[in-house]
Amino acid sequence: MLAVDVEPEADRSRLLPVDRLSSVGPTPELVHLTAWASWRWVGPRVTFLRAACPPNNVAPGSAARDEGTPGDRPPTVQSVDPPGATVVRWPPARDRRALVLERVAGSGSTIVCTPEPGRAGGLTTALGRAGHDVVVFDPDDGAAERTRAWRRARSGGVVVVGSRSASLAPVPDLRSALVLDEGDDAFASERAPTWNARELLVERARRCGAPVSLVASAPSLEALALAGGRVVAPPPGVERAGWPPLEIVDRREQPPGEGIFSAPLADALHATVGAGNSAWCVLNRKGRARMLVCRRCGTIASCEACGAAVAEATIDGADGLECPRCSTTRPRVCAVCFSTDLRRLRSGVTRLREELGALLPRTPVGLVDAGHVDTTSAPVLIGTEALFHADLPAPALVAFLDIDQELLAGRYRAGEQAMTLLARAARAVGLRGRGRLLVQTRVPGHEVLRAVISARPTVASEVEEERRRDLGYPPFGGLAEIRGHDDAVSGAATRLAAEEDVRVDGPVPVGHRAGVAVVSALVRAPTVEELADAFHRCDVSASGPDGVRVEIDPRRV
Repeated sequence: MLAVDVEPEADRSRLLPVDRLSSVGPTPELVHLTAWASWRWVGPRVTFLRAACPPNNVAPGSAARDEGTPGDRPPTVQSVDPPGATVVRWPPARDRRALVLERVAGSGSTIVCTPEPGRAGGLTTALGRAGHDVVVFDPDDGAAERTRAWRRARSGGVVVVGSRSASLAPVPDLRSALVLDEGDDAFASERAPTWNARELLVERARRCGAPVSLVASAPSLEALALAGGRVVAPPPGVERAGWPPLEIVDRREQPPGEGIFSAPLADALHATVGAGNSAWCVLNRKGRARMLVCRRCGTIASCEACGAAVAEATIDGADGLECPRCSTTRPRVCAVCFSTDLRRLRSGVTRLREELGALLPRTPVGLVDAGHVDTTSAPVLIGTEALFHADLPAPALVAFLDIDQELLAGRYRAGEQAMTLLARAARAVGLRGRGRLLVQTRVPGHEVLRAVISARPTVASEVEEERRRDLGYPPFGGLAEIRGHDDAVSGAATRLAAEEDVRVDGPVPVGHRAGVAVVSALVRAPTVEELADAFHRCDVSASGPDGVRVEIDPRRV
């Protein structure tokens, strides 16, 4: 048990004095917050305490302002928004530095969480020029540098800019907070407990009475729920100007044997390169490359219930189709023309680099994917979404070779993640001022594409909200994945299934680890609070005796 301001049970006269202190630790406010985080993400509290501590020792005598206790905080000083979370919808091609400067507190400290602090040089420079004392929390820095940043933040009166760890910066005087690109996966820990800086910072600011701005070009449903529907958006004309034009190539009308590079895409690439500009071709291939398309009408086989791409399955001993998102099944037949002639689609950027080189003779073509950047100053690049995270000059054209892999993926967040991907592309080309986007698709009427064309993200979010409400997925229900060896997961699933209002789907096999079969199960509850309570009552945690991995709010289910 760990707490502050505890009245000892033993007689005070029997307590021994502290011999020496090795280091300053988390503030009392953060000690209280880690208890909540441990409950919310069903993990050991020590994980959060370590994240709130400096990498190296900080002498207890280091200068710091009086931290007090959460209840002793002075009221929030001037700010754009009242205390609580507010969603700020910000067009991707519009500079966000003015927005951040506007929402930084006039006194006290501000925390700015950004997915890639190492690439936030322009923002930190602008804050410094405005007279703010900026402290960067960059996980790529060495331990000594991160410790210095932690010590500076502890003194207060600073603007902390960083990634997930910045949400636990030891500022004693938090007055404002911002989360830029709030739906980015970088804010969620990949290791259990899978805590998210967005939710943690919103809870921290709530306790301090400080406002939180959740900034995104296409806000997530989770952010909208955290803000209670409170949204700030620019005028329609300004938002429209902040989205580049989108050209849609309907693959249903392509001639037989044309391949993945359609004629309109080839023309766009030739025109871009001919004008002396650069172009990116994007194709994600990580586990989402297989889909079925009807040979007769060219329609992708998708679920009639939730819209995800369906996969081949054996149903009652016969060949059929099953949705990986909502488990709806149907015979192996096209829902549009009723043909049974369905073919598989497979693609990969390595092979397509050669095809693209043949399409653009005498034009160098570079390759960018996770852990591999081979640009050789090439005007044309092909790669995965790693293109948007690499330090590369802004392109004039971003073309998605098969956006349907994102739109129709079996993940329940597929539409939202596809919208985020398109927003990243829009920001990349928007840096040039006259860039454009191109997508090849067999679902040109998809709500995500309509949202980008109209520059109205609500077109997609309204459809997504209705779908998730019907399925009971976050933020309209609690969802967790437990994964591990069969015996461990089955035991945990049995205990959880006995809880009132808790539903367990599975376990199902998902692979092998060290030669032992690994299974996974989904656990659902009406709310995330009820879900967390059930896990704790059943003694199932990320480091519990069962040895299962627990992921609350799974990103890729």
